[in-house]
Amino acid sequence: MAEDTYILVLYYSRHGATETMARQVARGVEQQGLVARLRTVPPVVSQAGESLPEIPDDGPLYCSAEDLRDCAGLVMGSPTRFGNMAAPLKYFIDSTSGLWLSGALIDKPAAVFTSTSSIHGGQESTLLSMVLPLLHHGMLVVGLPYSESGLMSATSGGTPYGASHWAGQDNSRQVDDNEASLCRALGKRVARIASGLAA
Repeated sequence: MAEDTYILVLYYSRHGATETMARQVARGVEQQGLVARLRTVPPVVSQAGESLPEIPDDGPLYCSAEDLRDCAGLVMGSPTRFGNMAAPLKYFIDSTSGLWLSGALIDKPAAVFTSTSSIHGGQESTLLSMVLPLLHHGMLVVGLPYSESGLMSATSGGTPYGASHWAGQDNSRQVDDNEASLCRALGKRVARIASGLAA
């Protein structure tokens, strides 16, 4: 693959768990020999006329349409908001109609991940909500196969639809070893499929 080939790991995180997962996904991508490009999205501004800086104070840069357009694959993550992806990520995805019109993402592999405050707080519905726009973009959505033994032993996060994490009611529960392993496996899988498609 070309030296500038990368997998985009795009996420929104409020309390840090989704960011931790994104970094584990990126590790998996890099373990597969590809570059992981970490990007986030700004929070939604609640007041008319209020604006945010173009570059965040810390952490990864905000994602651009070009970051998404030029990726070889995408892994996208969000905390759960009432069984759905968070508004800032949805706002960004809703702005990508130009990429849809050009077909820029067709046949690129994609996967999703999420974090919830409760075990039954909508992990799977959130993952599926993130999959829908990716299917509209023509992406090849992949999940986690049951050959990943962590799916069978998970007591908190982990689904075939994508990696997940249970953060606890006060969002203080850290990403455990099994959840982190499934995040890395997801990153590896998207990178491996991207490499295979390029070949």
